Amino acid sequence: MLDRLFYEDKGVFLQNHHTIAILTYLAVLFTLSLLFSHPLYLVGILVVGFLAIIAAEALDSWESYLKIGLWMAILIMIVNPLVFHAGKTVLWHGPVIPVLGNVTICLEAICYGAAMGVRLLAVLTVFCLFNAVVHPDKTLSLFSRFAYKSALIASLATRALPAAGRDLANIREVQQMRGVNYGSGGPRERLRKHTWLLEVLLTSSLEGALQTAEAMQARAFGAGPRSRYRREPARPRDFLCFTAGLLALVFSLSAKAKGYGDYVYYPQLGSLVADAATVFWLGVILFCLSLPVILSWGWRHCPCLKSKI
Repeated sequence: MLDRLFYEDKGVFLQNHHTIAILTYLAVLFTLSLLFSHPLYLVGILVVGFLAIIAAEALDSWESYLKIGLWMAILIMIVNPLVFHAGKTVLWHGPVIPVLGNVTICLEAICYGAAMGVRLLAVLTVFCLFNAVVHPDKTLSLFSRFAYKSALIASLATRALPAAGRDLANIREVQQMRGVNYGSGGPRERLRKHTWLLEVLLTSSLEGALQTAEAMQARAFGAGPRSRYRREPARPRDFLCFTAGLLALVFSLSAKAKGYGDYVYYPQLGSLVADAATVFWLGVILFCLSLPVILSWGWRHCPCLKSKI
């Protein structure tokens, strides 16, 4: 599980973007996941995120997020009808429970819980996509222009957990090759064996911290103005991705202002498609969000398009 926290360069289209462009696109996806309450809009954003996950070849990592998200979504669908009884469509009248009172299951509460579950899955998909397509060093390098010391601390902190997981797996494997069986013995003996693992991991982490400090001192960190090793070029693909994200945000705000992104759950469910404008705005927004995914397919299958963008 911890190995999937590492960024893996697969050479896909979504990984070959300027950091500002891809961060803008992901920020728009995240914002729209929280902005809309209409079920069709939430499902559409989730579908776009899923297509982007496929384009980024990150289905393996997405499965881990999906397992957690599905359990949390099911929990929301169970808890919400038990604590909120404002719906008019009553499906079941239950007994009186001391803490919850008179349990009444409403259709509106179930639908609202399902919509919030879809929103949660969309947000988790955005985080998975961020982990799959955004290089952490480039992101921190971008913010280090404003606060390089804070960016360095964030860089070291984000590397700590994956590095600890990798070191722990290596230490465990070495100990097993030496004959240590972590599954044998009583609880006290197994606790002592795992304590050895933590002691070795702590020693390894302290040695790594010392090496990092020596490397920073050898490179004269903080002695003068910060220099940059490489610069990111801006290409047509970056402009297209950045523009697609901004257009999706502008159209979404317009649709939200006109009430097309809202949906009434209580006291009675509203109509999913009130008029043709609801579908029109949804189609325009999803097309803008899907543009990087469409370009990803063309970038992979059309050499001419790949050379131009």
